[in-house]
Amino acid sequence: MASYVALLRGVNVGGVRLAMADLRSAVADCGHTDVATYVQSGNVVLTASGRRSPVRLAAEIRAAIAARAGIEPRVVVLRAAEWDDLVDGNPYPHVTDGTRLHAVVAQEPFTDAQRRAALEIAEHVREGGSRDELTIRGRVAYLHLPDGMGRSVLAEKLGRSRASGHQDATARNWRTVLALQEMLHR
Repeated sequence: MASYVALLRGVNVGGVRLAMADLRSAVADCGHTDVATYVQSGNVVLTASGRRSPVRLAAEIRAAIAARAGIEPRVVVLRAAEWDDLVDGNPYPHVTDGTRLHAVVAQEPFTDAQRRAALEIAEHVREGGSRDELTIRGRVAYLHLPDGMGRSVLAEKLGRSRASGHQDATARNWRTVLALQEMLHR
């Protein structure tokens, strides 16, 4: 059973390419075991050697990828128990289409100012007729996007805003969230 999930942002999009075999090797070269990847966007489960904080582990993985591939993606790391809490904390359990629900995961909990800014954006788009919903819990923003990510005014406005501040954050659809949880518990 793996002990951490690492989510990379900026891998295999916009011309930046990193083979998953190279990603697995970079993480394993740090001394980690049980390294597995899921889809090409940079999702990694691993068992860390020694006890490390998620912030320290994220920095270590970023440095290993930079050394191996010359790119420095944003990396967000959660302990397996935190990932389970993320799944259990889903405020939209009625959503059965895993492409209509997304988790935006930040390395640190959202501040009150970031939370307020995001909720103001959500309220503004609802007033404009959007069906999109947003719930923020700790360092996870759950987005229910009934019309899909590509048609979401909320996702687009949040992406352009400074609501997430300058911290590392990345989004995954619920199908990927559940697949990573399954990988953690193999």
